Amino acid sequence: MAMLNFERKYRIRGGTLLGGDLFDFWVGPFYVGFFGVTTLFFSFLGTALILYGAAIGPTWNVWQINIAPPALEYGLAFAPLKEGGLWQLITICAIGAFVSWALREVEICRKLGMGYHVPIAFGVAIFAYVTLVVIRPLLLGAWGHGFPYGILSHLDWVSNVGYQYLHFHYNPAHMIAVSFFFTTTLALSLHGALVLSATNPKKGEPVKTAEHENAFFRDAIGYSIGTLGIHRLGLFLALSAGFWSAVCIVISGPFWTRGWPEWWNWWLSLPIWS
Repeated sequence: MAMLNFERKYRIRGGTLLGGDLFDFWVGPFYVGFFGVTTLFFSFLGTALILYGAAIGPTWNVWQINIAPPALEYGLAFAPLKEGGLWQLITICAIGAFVSWALREVEICRKLGMGYHVPIAFGVAIFAYVTLVVIRPLLLGAWGHGFPYGILSHLDWVSNVGYQYLHFHYNPAHMIAVSFFFTTTLALSLHGALVLSATNPKKGEPVKTAEHENAFFRDAIGYSIGTLGIHRLGLFLALSAGFWSAVCIVISGPFWTRGWPEWWNWWLSLPIWS
């Protein structure tokens, strides 16, 4: 079916979660919807607040611009605008934009009559962000435990949190998350390379099919997960990486306050060593 014919079939009213027919329209190839409008609102407002924070800051150097969270003394209260309140408002806008985008994806899925895999996957990324700026600060009792908005300041925050627990690589959830990240890139490289090699044969050779792709992996590792299976596996690996990265930071502080190398003392205490 030609794409334009298909679009005429699904570009009809209905499937909205909020707003009814009010924003149920397209601008070119882009569906708007109520949550498209809220996404634009939060995005523009949040960007304007970032620019305002840069304007009142000491520099316009894009590497050094820093929107810091409130000091720990403010706890979970609202801070003055120039003392962390700006960070709080930007965080609200960011969450509003991300959640609005996910709900807009839900509406598009409803129109297409397809599953909600895409918004659910994006929801895991939102969960990882909310863990850093809402859940962990709430558990620690102060918004000041959130990360600052800025390139170098953000990297400094990551480094400082790592050193705060002596060696963050000893965090078991961090190990799991990194393993999933690496495995995701491995699976993507294998899958992408296989597809390219099958669809770009030698000159004079016909384009290969899925049977050739399956045969390659059966010969290489003894098993082929299949064309649908590799995408399910890729989704599982990617979402697991995001989920465990959120777990690794939320347990650091609220549930474990000492150095992570110390956590592994249980291994040395196993009776098999004595």
